Amino acid sequence: MIEIELGLEDVARTRFAISPLWEVVASIRVLKGVDAHGLHRTWADRARQQLAAEVDLSPLFDLVPVPTGSAHSGRIPGFICPPPTTPLPSLDMELATVRATPSALLHTTAEVPPARMAALRADPTAELGRLADAIEMYWELALAPYWSRILTLLEGDIRYRAGRLVEGGAQHLFADLDPQVTWAGGTLHVAHRTAHGARQLAGRGLLLVPSAFVWPRVFSVLTEPWLPSLRYPPRAVGTLWQARPATVSDALAGVLGRSRATLLTELTAPVSTTDLARRTGLTPGGVSQHLTALRTAGLVSAHRAGREVLYARTRAGEIVVEAASTGSPPSTAPA
Repeated sequence: MIEIELGLEDVARTRFAISPLWEVVASIRVLKGVDAHGLHRTWADRARQQLAAEVDLSPLFDLVPVPTGSAHSGRIPGFICPPPTTPLPSLDMELATVRATPSALLHTTAEVPPARMAALRADPTAELGRLADAIEMYWELALAPYWSRILTLLEGDIRYRAGRLVEGGAQHLFADLDPQVTWAGGTLHVAHRTAHGARQLAGRGLLLVPSAFVWPRVFSVLTEPWLPSLRYPPRAVGTLWQARPATVSDALAGVLGRSRATLLTELTAPVSTTDLARRTGLTPGGVSQHLTALRTAGLVSAHRAGREVLYARTRAGEIVVEAASTGSPPSTAPA
């Protein structure tokens, strides 16, 4: 059990952030088998197909170990996914931090191949560049097509948590954060398999990072020089990959036209032009033209996965569909 002592300054500096880079690392743990309940099986099956091409992701995968039973089992090197310093950094921003990692921080007690760590220490600039390139490649193949859906879930949790904070302060905020986290007398108790003892934040505050792929764990970062952080499962994570009914809103059709509204509504998960044509009854040529228009408007994005191009709703597309179905736009997630 870890006991995180929060002083008044720490409580005042408690804030939220979302980290695309952490989702990369946490999702690789899922692909390596840390998903006994099959929560992410739908995504994992698709991602493995998209990653089946002959691409070398070993500079990344070597640094993401999974539990094996030892005391250091499952630990992740801090330098591969430092906590974000802004509420919603882009992946490029986080990778710039990785590329600039000081050589003094290239050490870990995690169970990673010694040869990989030796290479990093021998030529930090080149090896960190290869690591960042591998992360970018993995992101494009495995996560970018699904990011709008994931981001919607994470932002929804932050809105909920911010409401809890407003309603009842820090105690209310932490009361239902996760069963492994409890709040009592100004101290946050976090269950941990091997670490224990008190930790003081010294006025640095606590960064709360909802993570789609972290369940059922809670990951803590409490060592210098990283920002003190808790990475926790968001509410309703079990619904992330559930199929959603594609009911076309008359209001949306009135603005975009029936065909484009149908296509935007159908994009509940990344899909190819051929599949969209089969689902909707539109011709492949017509689907392509409409997707081009939606993409130009910023409502749809395209991602190459092997020989296919998959289309997905952007965050703007998600907001438009939700607003048309409910009659009001969703509130933005506070930081």
